[in-house]
Amino acid sequence: MTVSRTPLLDTVNEPADLRRLPDEKLTQLAAELRAETIDAVSVTGGHLGAGLGVVELTVALHHVFDTPHDRLIWDVGHQCYPHKILTGRRDRIRTLRQGGGLSGFTRRTESAYDPFGAAHSSTSISAGLGMAVARDLKGEERNVVCVIGDGAMSAGMAYEAMNNAGAMDSRLIVILNDNDMSIAPPTGAMSAYLARLISGRTYLSLRELGKQLSRHMPKFVERGAQRAEEFARGFWTGGTLFEEMGFYYVGPIDGHNLEHLLPVLRNVRDAKTGPILVHVVTQKGKGYAPAERSADKYHGVVKFDVVTGAQLKPKSNAPSYTRVFAESLIAEAARDDKVVAITAAMPSGTGLDLFGQAYPERTFDVGIAEQHAVTFAAGLAAEGYKPFCALYSTFLQRAYDQVIHDVALQGLPVRFAIDRAGLVGADGATHAGAYDIAFLSCVPGMTVMAPADEAELTHMIATAVAHDEGPIAFRFPRGEGVGCERPDRGEVLPIGRGRVMREGTDIALVSLGTRLAVCLEAAEKLAALNISASVVDARFAKPIDTDLILRMAREHPALITVEEGSVGGFGSQVMQALSDAGALDHGLKVRSMILPDSYIDHDSPAKQMAMAGMDVDAITTKALALVDTAEARRVRPRRA
Repeated sequence: MTVSRTPLLDTVNEPADLRRLPDEKLTQLAAELRAETIDAVSVTGGHLGAGLGVVELTVALHHVFDTPHDRLIWDVGHQCYPHKILTGRRDRIRTLRQGGGLSGFTRRTESAYDPFGAAHSSTSISAGLGMAVARDLKGEERNVVCVIGDGAMSAGMAYEAMNNAGAMDSRLIVILNDNDMSIAPPTGAMSAYLARLISGRTYLSLRELGKQLSRHMPKFVERGAQRAEEFARGFWTGGTLFEEMGFYYVGPIDGHNLEHLLPVLRNVRDAKTGPILVHVVTQKGKGYAPAERSADKYHGVVKFDVVTGAQLKPKSNAPSYTRVFAESLIAEAARDDKVVAITAAMPSGTGLDLFGQAYPERTFDVGIAEQHAVTFAAGLAAEGYKPFCALYSTFLQRAYDQVIHDVALQGLPVRFAIDRAGLVGADGATHAGAYDIAFLSCVPGMTVMAPADEAELTHMIATAVAHDEGPIAFRFPRGEGVGCERPDRGEVLPIGRGRVMREGTDIALVSLGTRLAVCLEAAEKLAALNISASVVDARFAKPIDTDLILRMAREHPALITVEEGSVGGFGSQVMQALSDAGALDHGLKVRSMILPDSYIDHDSPAKQMAMAGMDVDAITTKALALVDTAEARRVRPRRA
């Protein structure tokens, strides 16, 4: 095919422009859109492979449907970059995931073409059904289209939504983007022909007529006719599961062939039937050789060279906390055959891909099913195993009932390895692990730890292995550690005991987690101003080291707690302990430094910390405001 020298993409500022193009021009537009996506992500980093896989599908959907009047919902949003380019955001696409720039996911406040924000998986069908029902209640005419990947279909929520949609018989279109599992036979000319046939008006009308006639026949005849149709269609298409859930199944079709996509999408758009599922098969990274060869590595990328595909990763002497977790857990598993590891579709993100290479029979990836992951871990613990349930903080939120009911209430020693705790940089508010300290510390019997550095993480993994008296959790951030020396083997820490890193007299800085290095730096700045600061590494958010906290309260006129978490966490636990002990009755000045009661947008980690008021300058300023330095120096002489 000869591609015109005139860039079609330059003529498309919004989907209305795209809909004016003839079908035969769309292949050229898709090629240009793919090139623009690759070039933009090479500059910003982000999610690449999934977006490249849906270029043709994105073009087809905006060409066939009247967006934004018709609602188009992208599940998760990893694949939405081509959608953003076509919907008036091309001029800002190179601000993707940068401070003040476009979000890496769909976002309602960003565009009318993003009717529902998403960054966690498997929500699209539920949201779409809600929109479809709202449409019907208002008596409006619009299509609601949900695009969900096969990976997201491993989550129970997707099936809950489909079950509900099938029972309600509301008009809803679900596009199943199958780019990995291949849950149906390979696509080809025959399946494309069948998809066009069974999605067409003639077939749908005959099907509906058959339904009406069968209702007037004996029940065994009605059911027999239904089974015959299901068998015939299931034989060719594999859609029986979805049919049983009340969806009309169409597919599979080649998601990169616009000649196949367009007629099917037009048919389902014009169909006056209940929920329809269109099964589209695509390839992650389509059209970019490095991404096609290594789909997993190109799921999320940093800046890269377009020609070679080489990712421009910054050099660092410090390992990531995720890698330290994986290596430490592998070492513990070598000594204890009861150690097993569980992830919810994030083996590389949590480091369990490395653990799986060492112990494949003791590694379990349960799919995007955090609720199941936690209760599955509870079952293992009930039988004497030592399960490490490795989840991102933001994903553990989805299994909170299971944490309480299935684990904590029964006192089962499930070990929760909580990755991406605190702020997470370019992924922004949807992935920030802001709440785990608060929502875990309020659970009876739960032990919560937070390492200050890589060595402490190694110790906490050993502590978790040895802890058989109820559930225990340890949280650690995204990114590299501080570069400290790591022990060959972690030591078991005494539960609920912190450590003093620096002794002072004027103010105590009590840190939980990796803000410790910043607190020590703040103490140096305060010393230059003739203010003496103690620095404490709390280690435990629950149980807190009450004895140590009370000593700090007795020996200092002021105390600040510092944690990378929301209100209700470690600082609240400290305040409760001080209140119970009457330590607040004698003029002690106490402040808690926590994440603000707001969502912090995507930006560099350093800028996010500054925005949150958690950097060294903020800690120093807070200490200066709290300490009456003249009175403190006069009343509390320096220690030698």
